[in-house]
Amino acid sequence: MKISIDSCRHLFGAAFIGGAMVLGAGVAHAEKLTVIVGGMEKQIYLPAVLTEKLGYFKDEGLDVELINSRAGVDAENELLAGAAQAVVGFYDHTIDLQSKGKFIQSIVQFSQAPGEVELVSSKYADQIKSPGDFKGHTLGVTGLGSSTDFLTQYLAMRNGLKQGDYTLLPVGAGNTFIAAFKQDAVQAGMTTEPTVANMLKSGDAKVLVDMRTPDKTIEALGGPYPAASFYVQSAWLETHKEDAQKLANALVKTMRYIASHSGEEIADQMPKDYYVGDKDLYVKGLAEGKAQYTPDGRMPKDGPETVLKVLATFKKPLQEKQVDLSKTFTTEFVDKANATLDAAK
Repeated sequence: MKISIDSCRHLFGAAFIGGAMVLGAGVAHAEKLTVIVGGMEKQIYLPAVLTEKLGYFKDEGLDVELINSRAGVDAENELLAGAAQAVVGFYDHTIDLQSKGKFIQSIVQFSQAPGEVELVSSKYADQIKSPGDFKGHTLGVTGLGSSTDFLTQYLAMRNGLKQGDYTLLPVGAGNTFIAAFKQDAVQAGMTTEPTVANMLKSGDAKVLVDMRTPDKTIEALGGPYPAASFYVQSAWLETHKEDAQKLANALVKTMRYIASHSGEEIADQMPKDYYVGDKDLYVKGLAEGKAQYTPDGRMPKDGPETVLKVLATFKKPLQEKQVDLSKTFTTEFVDKANATLDAAK
């Protein structure tokens, strides 16, 4: 096929215009940021979805896509593989990964308590009255290597047991967690709201260890345990500080919204399918666990030290290597976000 000079000019002109349109679109629209959430329906990770529903990401000119993940450990792997720019998951992953030579940082801290509850099946409530009674039983966790795995192991060891005295079974969350109890696949397990409220109402389970508030967490773990957070790879953070600041601005506004609104007002902003058919129960669970959220996105004092102590109890790499906690989180962006919001009052 022959192409004339005029045709070439025409094609070149079209290509130039098309290229200009693409460049123009790049200027007009922000680059999409993919954020993986380790369970979007979980109340511990509510701030991520709430920020989207309130329009705070858009207010900052951000194009954020929230993607649901079965467990925090899966989300962490996706982040390291470059499939996402950020993860909403537990802060403890930042410490665990540093011991493996991988660096991620929390830039906004959602919670100052895990928001987790160790439930015992009502069938076994007479046998399992404390974590010291886990011996010989199968315990449900979200996934192996997940934060529920970490916390379950620590509760067992703090109560005199060793690895091998019990079995951990990954059962996910929500319906799969409930099914594991009903099918007697596990005798106890760790989960969050709204699953906790649903299982207590049905009578399928009873509370064994409650970590939904800072005070109860200190009682269970021996110190504050910052949990749900918004974390990114340290290398990404170095080259995307403007995006990080915008994300922090949006999320800090949400943390302040949570602190100043009732459980019912917050629930009204959430997708109705998160209620699992019972809004009153959803609101009840939110009200009981609302104290877990930080009021401003900042890391709680002495929190990182407690998390390191907990993990080092059963993770050999953390016993053998020096962890630099200052590289697992930063308050740079939340400090600026709070200062801006305070100045606007």
